[in-house]
Amino acid sequence: MSQREIRSNMENSGNNPQANYDILFQTIKELVLHNSPSGVETEINTFLLEKFKSLGLETWIDPADNVIAKIPGKDSNRAIAITGHKDEIGAIVKSIEPDGCLHIRKLGGSFPWIYGEGVMDIIGDKKTIQGILSFGSRHVSHESPQKVQQENYPVLWEDSWVETKCTIEELTAAGVRPGSRVLVGKHRKQPFRLQDYIASYTLDNKASVAILLALAENLKQPTKDVYLVASAKEEVGAIGALYFTQNQPLDALIALEICPVSSEYPIQKGQNPVLLSQDNYGLYDEYLNAEIRQAANKAQIILQEATISGFGSDASIAMKFGHVSRAACLSFPTENTHGYEIAHLGAIANCILVLMSYCSSNY
Repeated sequence: MSQREIRSNMENSGNNPQANYDILFQTIKELVLHNSPSGVETEINTFLLEKFKSLGLETWIDPADNVIAKIPGKDSNRAIAITGHKDEIGAIVKSIEPDGCLHIRKLGGSFPWIYGEGVMDIIGDKKTIQGILSFGSRHVSHESPQKVQQENYPVLWEDSWVETKCTIEELTAAGVRPGSRVLVGKHRKQPFRLQDYIASYTLDNKASVAILLALAENLKQPTKDVYLVASAKEEVGAIGALYFTQNQPLDALIALEICPVSSEYPIQKGQNPVLLSQDNYGLYDEYLNAEIRQAANKAQIILQEATISGFGSDASIAMKFGHVSRAACLSFPTENTHGYEIAHLGAIANCILVLMSYCSSNY
């Protein structure tokens, strides 16, 4: 099924949203399988440019590597942006041993024990090669340094390495060097369907980019100009969003994000999206949040509300630095955030409906 069918399915599925979920699952799967480590996002850029342009939208990549599509509104004197970051967490090569072993460190909020020992994709300047994330043998005594990982401490990046079995010459020919990005192997990133849930690496934030694609397909003549921004380098400081908001005047910025399911937050897994009031970077705009609540009510969608820690978004970071006067974050509940994540496809679909309602209203 194509993205073009989303709108009619949304309007006609009623209590049987399975068709919507099937479309979303396939779209997210396609996005997940396009590698996009922070700062090396060309693979997904090409895909998104083709998708947006095929819909007839004005589309471009700005100097900060954001992929942007503009939907003209009835009032071109006003504009909002909706962002979903396209980069993903992973690792970065720190040094290379003479035997081809790579020492790597985190890129964004990643942990080696999340991925476990297994195949990693190493993004060279000339080609992508594979290596094995390794923690060392288990059949050891306290004379071996990895014994403490079995009994006392979690594995850190400093304790792990990537075996390539390549010579230095072979690595050089592939363009692998300090600074090369390392990701969990693409074949290990295949999303998995659990009834109405999707389980996958990098739902943060490929599922949000799927929402942008749905809006690009379905949003017709919003009340104001809408910029759909697949933002770059969010996981390392919202760099793309900061550049965009510094250069584009906006009435408001809404970030699409995952939201962690944890016992410390009043967030329930399921199909109800979450609207944030505060995160690590500060407060969101209460008046903009009130408008989003009204839009959700019109769409007959119940929102959850939360303040969370250890989290930031394009919107909160841009607002903190004074690039936008009003910012909000609409998110979907997600288990195992920054790991093998699990989210209800209905929550993702409902984010689309809330934003369709918001962009069609005279706020």
